[in-house]
Amino acid sequence: MPNSRQNTDHVGLLEIEEIPGANQPEPAQAVAEPIQQKRRKLLGRRKTSVSAAAAAIVAVALGYFIHNALLYEDTDDAQVEGHVMPLSSRINGQVLQVNFVQGQLVHAGDVLVVIDPKDYKVAVDQAAADLADAQATATSSNLNIPITSASAFSGLDSAQVAIKNAEAGVLSAQQNVQADQATLLQAQANAAKTDADLSRYEQLVQEGVISRQQYDGALAAARSNQAAVKASQAVAAGAQQTLEQAQGKLLQSRADLRNAQTAPQQVSLSNAKAKSAESQVMERKAKLEQAQLNLGYTIIRSPVDGIIGKKSAEIGQNVGIGQELVDVVPLDDVWVTANFKETQLAHMKPGQAVEIKVDAYGRKWQGQLSNLGGGTGSVFSLLPPENATGNYVKVVQRVPVRIDFNRANGQNFNVDGLLKPGLSVEPEVRVR
Repeated sequence: MPNSRQNTDHVGLLEIEEIPGANQPEPAQAVAEPIQQKRRKLLGRRKTSVSAAAAAIVAVALGYFIHNALLYEDTDDAQVEGHVMPLSSRINGQVLQVNFVQGQLVHAGDVLVVIDPKDYKVAVDQAAADLADAQATATSSNLNIPITSASAFSGLDSAQVAIKNAEAGVLSAQQNVQADQATLLQAQANAAKTDADLSRYEQLVQEGVISRQQYDGALAAARSNQAAVKASQAVAAGAQQTLEQAQGKLLQSRADLRNAQTAPQQVSLSNAKAKSAESQVMERKAKLEQAQLNLGYTIIRSPVDGIIGKKSAEIGQNVGIGQELVDVVPLDDVWVTANFKETQLAHMKPGQAVEIKVDAYGRKWQGQLSNLGGGTGSVFSLLPPENATGNYVKVVQRVPVRIDFNRANGQNFNVDGLLKPGLSVEPEVRVR
């Protein structure tokens, strides 16, 4: 038993000794509690910092939004606009070549369509030949002017001289007629005297008062004077005929003079013919130029750098004047039409800077506001609204605003052809 008690006491002693060992973790718990408190404080501080940072970010974002809302006006109702150039035929013919495909990038001067030029080359050759003929006629007419002038005025001078000569001839013939008539009268007087003497001598010879020889002398004198009368009559008749001829020449000379006096008109006529020939040259030259133009129209070139929008031409196709063959969209002539709300226009004006975001590429281009539209979109619609019916509902209207792209040193801003009409954009206009 004592041994048992001893064992028991020993065991009790052992248990008592183990109790302090059981209390050994208490210092570790004492240490852990401050660490957890520190962790809680640190976590609380972190939460406070995150909250402060989030509040700061929200404040910055709100400030940025308010700042942008005050500085910028933007809209998503906007698109790229541009001109479409429909190229059509200016002549009739058959399409020989088509040197493009739809959507192709072309440059100014590129040959797009070729129309068969054979007929127009023939027309050019014909017009050139007609022009050469007209030029030859004009040259001949111009050379004929001085010839006509010299001939006409020389004829006038000759006619005037002929008139003077004819008048002198008439005057001379008249004087000759007068002289011959005087001679005739004298011969007639002489003949009458000798005839009277012969009559007396004939009576006297019969009476024997005079000799036969005296009578024969009187007879011879009478016959001689009679012959002289006939000769004078013939000379007078010749002089009269000469006078009539001189008068006829005078009449002819006067007619020639009247004809020669048309010299200025003849020269004017020659000048008129020359001018007519020159006009013919001009007409033929115009026809040649038109034929050359028509020949040039057989080649249709792109007027600008652009993109083929629509193709209507095919090889072998017969085309007529005005028939559309291809549409070209210029690259350098595009702009933005943005439909802003009427409530956004208060601070918008031409010249303000604009940043243009193109949805298709995610890129941004710089531009400037060019002008505000002349009215709201509804005003220019096919069926403008009628507000006088009593069923008026106020709707915020939109006004089209034109925005032009900036050019760097005058260079094309759309060399790569990315900006195409119809693309959606989002412009931001800096209004303050």
